[in-house]
Amino acid sequence: MRAEKQAISEEYLKRLNGSPFFIVVDYRGLKVGPITELRKRLNKAGAEMHVVKNSIFKIAVKEAGAGDVGALTGQLAVVTGTRDVSAAAKVVKTFSKEFDRPKIQFGFLNNQRLEGASILELADLPSLEVLRSKLLGVLLAPATKLATIINTPATQLAQVIRAKAEKGEPAPAA
Repeated sequence: MRAEKQAISEEYLKRLNGSPFFIVVDYRGLKVGPITELRKRLNKAGAEMHVVKNSIFKIAVKEAGAGDVGALTGQLAVVTGTRDVSAAAKVVKTFSKEFDRPKIQFGFLNNQRLEGASILELADLPSLEVLRSKLLGVLLAPATKLATIINTPATQLAQVIRAKAEKGEPAPAA
């Protein structure tokens, strides 16, 4: 491989190793303006998109240990990121609805291949922050109930004492 291609392959490899996921999209038919807009949206979601040369990308994927990507055809770009795959997939899905491009081909999440339909399902998931807050709510619910149960007798006793004081009766002996 020529030195130029080797450098490009190493750049792809660096991006793939720095990301827990990548999504391969066919961007054929998109003009520069919409591609720039997609990149801005992905950047807000903690991801980025780069146009790739199919043959060199295939070599980089093998070197990254992600597995075989099969035959790569068309004008492809790769979405990578360091944060949430769901957020990146959601951006691509929303953008695809607006512009009818790019088309999601496949992706890898932690070296496991995902087909386009699976990536679209990931896009429908709530964000990682929302899932964390739901989990925290589930974990805190038993503690909240326990605190309520423990405080109930004391609260009831205080209400009885207050009611007796308002009526002018002596408080019950404890």
